[in-house]
Amino acid sequence: MALTAITGAQVFDGEKSLGVRTVVVDGGRIARVGGAAPEGSEIVDGRGATLLPGLIDAHVHSAPGSLALALRFGVTTELEMQGMNTRENRGHITDDDTVADVRSAGFAITPPGGHPSELMPEGYRPKMDLPPVMPLMPFSTTPAEAAAFVPQLLARGSDFIKFMIDDGSVEGHPGLPTLDAATVTAGVAEAKKYGALTVAHALTVEATRTAAEAGVDGVVHVFMDQPHTAEIIDVIKDAGMFVVPCVTLNASLMGITGAELADDPRVAARLDDAWDRTLRASYDRYPQGSLDDVYATVRALDAAGVDVLAGTDVSMPETFFGGLAHGASLHHELRYLVAAGLTPERALRAATATTARRFRLSDRGRVAEGLRADLLLVDGDPTTTIGDTLNTRAVWRRGTRLEK
Repeated sequence: MALTAITGAQVFDGEKSLGVRTVVVDGGRIARVGGAAPEGSEIVDGRGATLLPGLIDAHVHSAPGSLALALRFGVTTELEMQGMNTRENRGHITDDDTVADVRSAGFAITPPGGHPSELMPEGYRPKMDLPPVMPLMPFSTTPAEAAAFVPQLLARGSDFIKFMIDDGSVEGHPGLPTLDAATVTAGVAEAKKYGALTVAHALTVEATRTAAEAGVDGVVHVFMDQPHTAEIIDVIKDAGMFVVPCVTLNASLMGITGAELADDPRVAARLDDAWDRTLRASYDRYPQGSLDDVYATVRALDAAGVDVLAGTDVSMPETFFGGLAHGASLHHELRYLVAAGLTPERALRAATATTARRFRLSDRGRVAEGLRADLLLVDGDPTTTIGDTLNTRAVWRRGTRLEK
């Protein structure tokens, strides 16, 4: 395979802007950042554009065709927080450069009848491609059950362990069965014995506190039931947790649709009718929520030095999962993070280097020598104008350029 040299582009390496640099790709890896283009290499003219690491969505649920859709938007890795793409099922994905790569929790530890069962309409059967091996369903109601499932999940190929801490109050189902603090604590302690990363679904302050006190590594939502206090920000910071706010999801729960994003021709051209309808809808389960409060919480977390990661909670093309679409919504999340008060560069870090670091993906998330050549070239400069991330000029996964 010939060398590829991307020349003349501004480079954002996942952490900072490097200015104009030539980036050389050799096979699936970044061979060099800087210097001249090697003789005989294929030249990609990047003048007027910015080269970024491929984006990482830190909270998704896969659907048929969703990994291909994500890649079309420059999302080269998705982190599946409940789904089928555990190691035992994703061999065909690993080597397919026409779809985003994926890491998965498999199925989360939750009680029978607990979240997310309340989200499904009665009789609903999702359209999905069944994997060769069905993931383990770790329904737990006691500390012993949760602890016993952890090694089984890891043996079956879960990349991290997820806990559902949700009483249903935000989704309009108060009183939903939920994991208690002792059960979460026991599960997390067991995961630590194996060196496994742990995450928690938590949409309320008290659920977030439970996760922090149990030693969870990160929460994959930001609470939306009340404004933040200095005390809860300190709890999160002192626990060393990261937070994936999923502001796009919170907005959808409040009834805010993605119609404005769907109207953007840069988005519309890449969505089919089902995803367009989904993006124009919303969950609309917590209309009393305040987007300004969510913004203030995200701003306070960032100011406190808590690692904020970019994720969406995008799921299937169904209107009751509305306001979200794979790939497109990560760009929406970046805009939301900037609206909350992050600088464009900090928002871009949240979708690249910071997420790679916190999820232990040491081979991606940065434009650096020796790493995977997962790259996104966009017209303009998203380090100053975050909306420029949608100006896709080229996408590479492992050095293979995606055909338009």
